[in-house]
Amino acid sequence: MIDQLHLQNLKAWRDSGPVQLARVTMLLGSNSSGKSTLLQSLLLLKQTVASPDRTIHLNLGGDEANDYFHFGGFDAVLARGAAAPRQFSIALSFDRPESERVRHGRFACSYGQTTSGAVAIQALELSTVARRFRAVRRERGAYAIYVDDEPRPRGKGPQLAPERSIALPAEALALLGSDGTHLQDLSLALRRELEGIVYLGPLRRRPERDYVWNKTAPGEVGSDGHKAIDALLANALLPSEHQGSVLRSVSHWLQRMGMAEQLSVRAVGRSGRYELLVHHDGVVANLRDVGVGVSQVLPVLAVAYCAPPGSTVLLEEPEIHLHPLAQAVLAEVFAEVSQQRQVQFLVETHSEHLFRRMQTLIARRQTSTAQCRMLFVERRGADAVLVPLDVDEFGAVRNWPQHFFGDAMGEAREQARARAQRLREVTGG
Repeated sequence: MIDQLHLQNLKAWRDSGPVQLARVTMLLGSNSSGKSTLLQSLLLLKQTVASPDRTIHLNLGGDEANDYFHFGGFDAVLARGAAAPRQFSIALSFDRPESERVRHGRFACSYGQTTSGAVAIQALELSTVARRFRAVRRERGAYAIYVDDEPRPRGKGPQLAPERSIALPAEALALLGSDGTHLQDLSLALRRELEGIVYLGPLRRRPERDYVWNKTAPGEVGSDGHKAIDALLANALLPSEHQGSVLRSVSHWLQRMGMAEQLSVRAVGRSGRYELLVHHDGVVANLRDVGVGVSQVLPVLAVAYCAPPGSTVLLEEPEIHLHPLAQAVLAEVFAEVSQQRQVQFLVETHSEHLFRRMQTLIARRQTSTAQCRMLFVERRGADAVLVPLDVDEFGAVRNWPQHFFGDAMGEAREQARARAQRLREVTGG
Protein backbone atom coordinates (compact mmCIF):
# COMPACT_ATOMS: atom_id res chain seq x y z
CA MET A 1 0.00 0.00 0.00
CA ILE A 2 1.19 3.51 -0.80
CA ASP A 3 0.78 5.39 2.47
CA GLN A 4 2.29 8.78 1.61
CA LEU A 5 2.80 10.94 -1.47
CA HIS A 6 4.67 14.25 -1.79
CA LEU A 7 4.83 16.44 -4.93
CA GLN A 8 6.91 19.56 -5.45
CA ASN A 9 6.82 21.88 -8.48
CA LEU A 10 4.73 19.35 -10.40
CA LYS A 11 2.06 21.07 -12.52
CA ALA A 12 -0.28 22.90 -10.11
CA TRP A 13 1.48 21.55 -7.01
CA ARG A 14 4.10 23.96 -5.72
CA ASP A 15 4.40 21.77 -2.63
CA SER A 16 1.71 19.29 -1.64
CA GLY A 17 3.36 18.51 1.66
CA PRO A 18 3.29 14.87 2.79
CA VAL A 19 -0.11 13.57 1.67
CA GLN A 20 -1.19 10.77 4.00
CA LEU A 21 -3.10 8.02 2.17
CA ALA A 22 -5.32 5.30 3.64
CA ARG A 23 -6.87 2.05 2.48
CA VAL A 24 -9.60 4.24 0.92
CA THR A 25 -8.69 7.84 0.09
CA MET A 26 -11.27 10.17 -1.42
CA LEU A 27 -10.08 13.23 -3.33
CA LEU A 28 -12.63 16.01 -3.59
CA GLY A 29 -12.43 19.49 -5.06
CA SER A 30 -13.56 21.69 -7.90
CA ASN A 31 -12.66 21.09 -11.54
CA SER A 32 -9.02 21.79 -12.52
CA SER A 33 -8.00 22.07 -8.88
CA GLY A 34 -5.13 19.56 -9.13
CA LYS A 35 -6.77 16.34 -7.91
CA SER A 36 -5.94 14.38 -11.06
CA THR A 37 -2.26 15.31 -10.84
CA LEU A 38 -1.97 13.38 -7.58
CA LEU A 39 -3.09 10.25 -9.41
CA GLN A 40 -1.13 11.06 -12.56
CA SER A 41 2.13 11.32 -10.64
CA LEU A 42 1.78 7.65 -9.73
CA LEU A 43 0.95 6.76 -13.33
CA LEU A 44 4.05 8.68 -14.43
CA LEU A 45 6.20 6.39 -12.29
CA LYS A 46 4.26 3.29 -13.31
CA GLN A 47 4.74 3.91 -17.04
CA THR A 48 8.42 4.71 -16.43
CA VAL A 49 8.92 1.38 -14.67
CA ALA A 50 7.18 -0.38 -17.57
CA SER A 51 9.36 1.29 -20.22
CA PRO A 52 11.34 -1.12 -22.41
CA ASP A 53 14.28 1.31 -22.20
CA ARG A 54 15.93 0.66 -18.84
CA THR A 55 18.16 3.72 -19.16
CA ILE A 56 15.20 6.12 -19.26
CA HIS A 57 14.93 8.44 -16.27
CA LEU A 58 11.29 9.43 -16.67
CA ASN A 59 8.77 8.39 -19.32
CA LEU A 60 6.56 11.42 -19.97
CA GLY A 61 4.44 9.38 -22.37
CA GLY A 62 3.45 9.64 -26.00
CA ASP A 63 3.05 5.95 -26.84
CA GLU A 64 -0.74 5.65 -27.02
CA ALA A 65 -0.60 1.85 -27.03
CA ASN A 66 1.45 1.45 -23.86
CA ASP A 67 1.47 4.67 -21.84
CA TYR A 68 -1.27 5.72 -19.45
CA PHE A 69 -0.86 9.44 -19.89
CA HIS A 70 1.00 11.87 -22.14
CA PHE A 71 2.45 14.58 -19.93
CA GLY A 72 4.02 16.59 -22.76
CA GLY A 73 7.51 18.02 -22.32
CA PHE A 74 9.45 19.02 -19.24
CA ASP A 75 7.99 22.53 -19.22
CA ALA A 76 4.45 21.14 -19.27
CA VAL A 77 5.16 19.21 -16.08
CA LEU A 78 7.16 21.85 -14.22
CA ALA A 79 5.01 24.19 -12.13
CA ARG A 80 4.65 27.66 -13.60
CA GLY A 81 7.01 30.16 -12.10
CA ALA A 82 9.13 27.50 -10.41
CA ALA A 83 12.25 29.12 -9.00
CA ALA A 84 15.76 27.98 -9.89
CA PRO A 85 16.88 25.30 -9.98
CA ARG A 86 14.16 24.27 -12.43
CA GLN A 87 13.29 20.90 -10.93
CA PHE A 88 10.23 18.95 -9.84
CA SER A 89 10.11 16.01 -7.46
CA ILE A 90 7.98 13.02 -6.51
CA ALA A 91 8.30 11.14 -3.23
CA LEU A 92 6.30 8.27 -1.81
CA SER A 93 6.47 5.69 0.93
CA PHE A 94 4.95 2.24 0.82
CA ASP A 95 4.16 -0.69 3.08
CA ARG A 96 4.37 -4.24 1.74
CA PRO A 97 2.99 -7.48 3.25
CA GLU A 98 4.96 -9.21 5.99
CA SER A 99 5.94 -11.97 3.56
CA GLU A 100 8.05 -9.52 1.52
CA ARG A 101 11.76 -9.12 2.18
CA VAL A 102 11.32 -5.35 2.25
CA ARG A 103 8.19 -4.33 4.16
CA HIS A 104 8.64 -0.56 4.37
CA GLY A 105 10.30 1.63 1.80
CA ARG A 106 10.60 5.22 0.70
CA PHE A 107 11.32 6.71 -2.73
CA ALA A 108 12.22 10.34 -3.44
CA CYS A 109 13.43 11.66 -6.78
CA SER A 110 13.98 15.11 -8.24
CA TYR A 111 14.13 15.73 -11.98
CA GLY A 112 15.71 18.46 -14.06
CA GLN A 113 16.38 19.10 -17.74
CA THR A 114 19.63 18.60 -19.61
CA THR A 115 20.94 21.05 -22.21
CA SER A 116 19.57 18.72 -24.88
CA GLY A 117 16.07 18.97 -23.38
CA ALA A 118 15.92 15.47 -21.91
CA VAL A 119 14.59 14.81 -18.40
CA ALA A 120 17.38 13.70 -16.07
CA ILE A 121 17.37 12.60 -12.44
CA GLN A 122 19.08 15.14 -10.24
CA ALA A 123 18.88 13.17 -7.01
CA LEU A 124 17.41 9.75 -6.23
CA GLU A 125 16.94 8.38 -2.72
CA LEU A 126 15.78 4.88 -1.87
CA SER A 127 15.52 3.94 1.78
CA THR A 128 14.11 1.56 4.35
CA VAL A 129 13.93 1.97 8.11
CA ALA A 130 17.50 0.66 8.29
CA ARG A 131 19.36 1.76 5.15
CA ARG A 132 19.51 4.71 2.79
CA PHE A 133 20.94 4.90 -0.74
CA ARG A 134 21.39 8.05 -2.83
CA ALA A 135 22.43 8.78 -6.39
CA VAL A 136 23.32 12.44 -6.98
CA ARG A 137 23.97 13.91 -10.41
CA ARG A 138 27.32 15.63 -10.89
CA GLU A 139 28.96 17.24 -13.89
CA ARG A 140 28.62 15.78 -17.40
CA GLY A 141 26.06 13.17 -16.45
CA ALA A 142 28.16 11.49 -13.77
CA TYR A 143 26.43 10.20 -10.64
CA ALA A 144 27.85 9.83 -7.14
CA ILE A 145 26.53 6.95 -5.02
CA TYR A 146 26.15 7.41 -1.25
CA VAL A 147 25.13 4.93 1.45
CA ASP A 148 23.52 5.98 4.73
CA ASP A 149 25.32 9.03 6.15
CA GLU A 150 28.74 8.25 4.71
CA PRO A 151 30.43 11.57 3.80
CA ARG A 152 32.24 10.16 0.78
CA PRO A 153 30.61 8.50 -2.22
CA ARG A 154 31.23 4.83 -2.86
CA GLY A 155 31.84 5.70 -6.50
CA LYS A 156 31.21 8.25 -9.22
CA GLY A 157 30.75 8.13 -12.98
CA PRO A 158 28.23 8.19 -15.84
CA GLN A 159 28.02 4.40 -15.72
CA LEU A 160 26.28 4.68 -12.33
CA ALA A 161 23.25 6.58 -13.71
CA PRO A 162 19.88 5.39 -12.29
CA GLU A 163 17.53 3.27 -14.39
CA ARG A 164 13.77 3.81 -14.78
CA SER A 165 13.78 6.14 -11.74
CA ILE A 166 13.77 3.30 -9.20
CA ALA A 167 17.00 1.32 -9.54
CA LEU A 168 20.74 1.58 -9.94
CA PRO A 169 22.59 -0.31 -12.71
CA ALA A 170 24.55 -3.53 -12.28
CA GLU A 171 27.79 -1.54 -12.05
CA ALA A 172 26.47 0.29 -8.98
CA LEU A 173 25.24 -2.91 -7.34
CA ALA A 174 28.64 -4.52 -7.81
CA LEU A 175 30.31 -1.42 -6.39
CA LEU A 176 28.13 -1.61 -3.26
CA GLY A 177 28.99 -5.24 -2.54
CA SER A 178 26.74 -6.76 0.15
CA ASP A 179 24.81 -3.47 0.38
CA GLY A 180 23.91 -3.92 -3.27
CA THR A 181 21.72 -6.91 -2.41
CA HIS A 182 19.72 -4.82 0.04
CA LEU A 183 19.30 -2.06 -2.55
CA GLN A 184 18.23 -4.58 -5.17
CA ASP A 185 15.55 -5.94 -2.83
CA LEU A 186 14.35 -2.41 -2.13
CA SER A 187 14.13 -1.54 -5.84
CA LEU A 188 12.23 -4.77 -6.52
CA ALA A 189 9.72 -4.02 -3.75
CA LEU A 190 9.18 -0.52 -5.15
CA ARG A 191 8.80 -1.92 -8.66
CA ARG A 192 6.14 -4.37 -7.48
CA GLU A 193 4.29 -1.57 -5.70
CA LEU A 194 4.19 0.53 -8.87
CA GLU A 195 3.33 -2.42 -11.10
CA GLY A 196 0.44 -3.12 -8.73
CA ILE A 197 -1.19 0.20 -9.59
CA VAL A 198 -4.40 -0.25 -11.58
CA TYR A 199 -6.00 2.76 -13.27
CA LEU A 200 -9.55 3.32 -14.48
CA GLY A 201 -10.20 6.71 -16.03
CA PRO A 202 -13.41 8.75 -16.18
CA LEU A 203 -14.25 7.90 -19.80
CA ARG A 204 -15.32 4.27 -20.07
CA ARG A 205 -15.96 2.54 -23.39
CA ARG A 206 -19.48 1.73 -24.49
CA PRO A 207 -20.26 -2.01 -24.50
CA GLU A 208 -20.39 -4.25 -27.56
CA ARG A 209 -23.32 -6.51 -28.30
CA ASP A 210 -21.12 -9.59 -28.03
CA TYR A 211 -17.47 -10.40 -27.43
CA VAL A 212 -14.89 -12.84 -28.70
CA TRP A 213 -13.26 -14.57 -25.73
CA ASN A 214 -9.84 -16.16 -26.29
CA LYS A 215 -10.08 -18.34 -23.15
CA THR A 216 -7.62 -16.23 -21.15
CA ALA A 217 -8.03 -13.75 -18.32
CA PRO A 218 -6.83 -10.19 -19.02
CA GLY A 219 -4.18 -8.71 -16.76
CA GLU A 220 -6.03 -5.41 -16.34
CA VAL A 221 -9.40 -4.00 -17.35
CA GLY A 222 -7.76 -1.10 -19.22
CA SER A 223 -7.86 2.62 -18.44
CA ASP A 224 -11.18 2.91 -20.32
CA GLY A 225 -12.55 -0.38 -18.97
CA HIS A 226 -12.55 -2.06 -22.39
CA LYS A 227 -11.34 -5.39 -20.95
CA ALA A 228 -13.81 -5.46 -18.06
CA ILE A 229 -16.19 -7.76 -19.91
CA ASP A 230 -13.28 -10.05 -20.85
CA ALA A 231 -12.49 -10.32 -17.14
CA LEU A 232 -16.09 -11.20 -16.32
CA LEU A 233 -16.19 -13.78 -19.14
CA ALA A 234 -12.97 -15.36 -17.92
CA ASN A 235 -14.29 -15.64 -14.38
CA ALA A 236 -17.57 -17.12 -15.56
CA LEU A 237 -16.12 -19.61 -18.06
CA LEU A 238 -12.65 -20.64 -16.87
CA PRO A 239 -12.84 -23.70 -14.59
CA SER A 240 -11.33 -22.92 -11.19
CA GLU A 241 -12.22 -22.95 -7.51
CA HIS A 242 -13.25 -19.30 -7.86
CA GLN A 243 -15.28 -19.75 -11.04
CA GLY A 244 -18.20 -17.33 -11.12
CA SER A 245 -17.21 -15.55 -7.90
CA VAL A 246 -16.51 -12.18 -9.55
CA LEU A 247 -19.72 -12.33 -11.57
CA ARG A 248 -21.67 -13.08 -8.37
CA SER A 249 -19.99 -10.25 -6.47
CA VAL A 250 -20.66 -7.76 -9.27
CA SER A 251 -24.27 -8.95 -9.44
CA HIS A 252 -24.61 -8.45 -5.68
CA TRP A 253 -23.56 -4.80 -5.89
CA LEU A 254 -25.73 -4.13 -8.94
CA GLN A 255 -28.65 -5.46 -6.94
CA ARG A 256 -27.73 -3.20 -4.00
CA MET A 257 -27.68 -0.28 -6.45
CA GLY A 258 -31.11 -1.18 -7.80
CA MET A 259 -29.72 -1.66 -11.31
CA ALA A 260 -29.94 -5.44 -11.85
CA GLU A 261 -30.64 -8.65 -9.96
CA GLN A 262 -28.11 -10.78 -11.82
CA LEU A 263 -25.59 -10.97 -14.65
CA SER A 264 -25.14 -14.04 -16.80
CA VAL A 265 -23.09 -15.10 -19.80
CA ARG A 266 -24.52 -16.79 -22.91
CA ALA A 267 -22.76 -18.18 -25.95
CA VAL A 268 -23.70 -16.67 -29.31
CA GLY A 269 -23.76 -19.46 -31.90
CA ARG A 270 -20.62 -21.58 -32.17
CA SER A 271 -18.17 -18.85 -33.08
CA GLY A 272 -16.58 -18.42 -29.67
CA ARG A 273 -18.56 -15.25 -29.10
CA TYR A 274 -20.46 -14.47 -25.91
CA GLU A 275 -22.92 -11.89 -24.71
CA LEU A 276 -23.41 -10.48 -21.22
CA LEU A 277 -27.02 -10.54 -20.08
CA VAL A 278 -28.58 -8.26 -17.48
CA HIS A 279 -31.52 -9.61 -15.45
CA HIS A 280 -33.74 -6.87 -14.05
CA ASP A 281 -37.42 -6.78 -13.05
CA GLY A 282 -38.13 -10.07 -14.80
CA VAL A 283 -36.56 -8.93 -18.06
CA VAL A 284 -33.34 -10.39 -19.51
CA ALA A 285 -31.56 -8.02 -21.89
CA ASN A 286 -28.23 -7.73 -23.64
CA LEU A 287 -25.86 -5.32 -21.87
CA ARG A 288 -26.00 -3.12 -24.95
CA ASP A 289 -29.76 -2.67 -24.54
CA VAL A 290 -29.88 -1.48 -20.92
CA GLY A 291 -29.19 1.92 -19.42
CA VAL A 292 -25.69 3.30 -19.86
CA GLY A 293 -25.14 3.39 -16.10
CA VAL A 294 -24.78 -0.40 -15.90
CA SER A 295 -22.04 -0.52 -18.53
CA GLN A 296 -20.24 2.41 -16.94
CA VAL A 297 -20.17 0.96 -13.43
CA LEU A 298 -19.24 -2.58 -14.52
CA PRO A 299 -15.53 -1.72 -14.99
CA VAL A 300 -15.47 -0.16 -11.51
CA LEU A 301 -16.91 -3.28 -9.91
CA ALA A 302 -14.82 -5.60 -12.08
CA VAL A 303 -11.55 -3.90 -11.17
CA ALA A 304 -12.48 -4.02 -7.47
CA TYR A 305 -12.64 -7.83 -7.64
CA CYS A 306 -10.06 -8.54 -10.36
CA ALA A 307 -7.20 -6.40 -9.03
CA PRO A 308 -4.78 -8.67 -7.15
CA PRO A 309 -4.65 -8.28 -3.36
CA GLY A 310 -2.14 -5.58 -2.47
CA SER A 311 -2.97 -3.50 -5.56
CA THR A 312 -3.58 0.24 -5.53
CA VAL A 313 -6.60 1.13 -7.67
CA LEU A 314 -6.81 4.68 -9.03
CA LEU A 315 -10.35 5.70 -9.98
CA GLU A 316 -11.50 8.94 -11.59
CA GLU A 317 -15.19 9.76 -11.25
CA PRO A 318 -16.44 6.21 -10.64
CA GLU A 319 -19.92 7.67 -10.15
CA ILE A 320 -20.33 8.84 -13.75
CA HIS A 321 -23.83 8.13 -15.21
CA LEU A 322 -25.08 6.63 -11.91
CA HIS A 323 -28.20 7.67 -10.04
CA PRO A 324 -27.85 8.89 -6.42
CA LEU A 325 -28.45 5.54 -4.68
CA ALA A 326 -25.89 3.77 -6.88
CA GLN A 327 -23.35 6.52 -6.19
CA ALA A 328 -23.87 6.07 -2.46
CA VAL A 329 -23.45 2.29 -2.67
CA LEU A 330 -20.03 2.78 -4.26
CA ALA A 331 -18.81 3.92 -0.84
CA GLU A 332 -19.84 0.53 0.54
CA VAL A 333 -18.01 -1.22 -2.31
CA PHE A 334 -14.74 0.57 -1.56
CA ALA A 335 -14.98 0.15 2.22
CA GLU A 336 -15.86 -3.55 2.07
CA VAL A 337 -13.55 -4.65 -0.75
CA SER A 338 -10.57 -2.75 0.68
CA GLN A 339 -10.91 -4.69 3.92
CA GLN A 340 -11.79 -8.09 2.48
CA ARG A 341 -9.33 -8.14 -0.42
CA GLN A 342 -6.61 -5.79 0.88
CA VAL A 343 -6.97 -3.51 -2.12
CA GLN A 344 -6.22 0.20 -1.80
CA PHE A 345 -8.53 2.72 -3.51
CA LEU A 346 -7.59 6.29 -4.41
CA VAL A 347 -10.83 7.84 -5.65
CA GLU A 348 -11.28 11.20 -7.32
CA THR A 349 -14.94 12.11 -7.10
CA HIS A 350 -17.46 14.94 -7.29
CA SER A 351 -20.25 12.86 -5.78
CA GLU A 352 -21.90 14.18 -2.65
CA HIS A 353 -23.86 10.92 -2.35
CA LEU A 354 -20.69 8.82 -2.32
CA PHE A 355 -19.10 11.13 0.25
CA ARG A 356 -22.16 11.24 2.51
CA ARG A 357 -22.49 7.44 2.53
CA MET A 358 -18.83 7.14 3.55
CA GLN A 359 -19.61 9.44 6.47
CA THR A 360 -22.47 7.12 7.40
CA LEU A 361 -20.21 4.05 7.23
CA ILE A 362 -17.80 5.74 9.63
CA ALA A 363 -20.67 6.53 12.01
CA ARG A 364 -21.83 2.89 11.80
CA ARG A 365 -18.27 1.66 12.47
CA GLN A 366 -18.27 -0.20 9.16
CA THR A 367 -15.08 1.69 8.41
CA SER A 368 -13.00 4.20 10.33
CA THR A 369 -11.04 7.40 9.86
CA ALA A 370 -7.90 5.26 9.91
CA GLN A 371 -9.23 3.18 7.02
CA CYS A 372 -10.71 6.08 5.05
CA ARG A 373 -9.28 9.57 4.52
CA MET A 374 -11.05 12.53 2.91
CA LEU A 375 -8.85 15.08 1.16
CA PHE A 376 -10.06 18.35 -0.31
CA VAL A 377 -8.05 20.08 -3.07
CA GLU A 378 -8.56 23.75 -3.84
CA ARG A 379 -6.83 26.39 -5.94
CA ARG A 380 -5.30 29.45 -4.39
CA GLY A 381 -4.19 31.49 -7.34
CA ALA A 382 -2.10 29.25 -9.60
CA ASP A 383 -1.28 26.76 -6.84
CA ALA A 384 -3.10 23.65 -5.69
CA VAL A 385 -3.52 23.35 -1.93
CA LEU A 386 -4.47 20.23 0.00
CA VAL A 387 -6.87 20.41 2.94
CA PRO A 388 -7.27 17.12 4.86
CA LEU A 389 -10.87 16.98 6.08
CA ASP A 390 -11.11 16.56 9.85
CA VAL A 391 -13.64 13.74 10.23
CA ASP A 392 -14.63 12.57 13.69
CA GLU A 393 -15.64 9.06 14.75
CA PHE A 394 -19.29 9.85 13.96
CA GLY A 395 -18.50 10.86 10.37
CA ALA A 396 -18.97 14.59 10.95
CA VAL A 397 -16.58 16.95 9.17
CA ARG A 398 -15.25 19.73 11.38
CA ASN A 399 -13.60 21.81 8.63
CA TRP A 400 -15.87 21.36 5.60
CA PRO A 401 -15.05 23.82 2.78
CA GLN A 402 -17.91 26.26 2.40
CA HIS A 403 -20.51 25.60 -0.31
CA PHE A 404 -18.52 22.91 -2.16
CA PHE A 405 -21.60 20.70 -2.41
CA GLY A 406 -23.80 23.76 -2.64
CA ASP A 407 -25.72 25.42 0.16
CA ALA A 408 -28.52 22.95 0.99
CA MET A 409 -29.79 24.92 3.96
CA GLY A 410 -29.63 28.14 1.98
CA GLU A 411 -31.62 26.57 -0.87
CA ALA A 412 -34.27 25.38 1.61
CA ARG A 413 -34.52 28.85 3.14
CA GLU A 414 -34.84 30.45 -0.30
CA GLN A 415 -37.56 27.96 -1.30
CA ALA A 416 -39.48 28.75 1.91
CA ARG A 417 -39.08 32.49 1.31
CA ALA A 418 -40.27 32.20 -2.31
CA ARG A 419 -43.23 30.01 -1.27
CA ALA A 420 -44.27 32.50 1.41
CA GLN A 421 -43.99 35.37 -1.08
CA ARG A 422 -46.17 33.60 -3.65
CA LEU A 423 -48.80 32.73 -1.01
CA ARG A 424 -48.96 36.36 0.02
CA GLU A 425 -49.43 37.37 -3.62
CA VAL A 426 -52.27 34.83 -4.06
CA THR A 427 -54.09 35.79 -0.85
CA GLY A 428 -53.40 39.48 -1.24
CA GLY A 429 -51.79 39.59 2.21
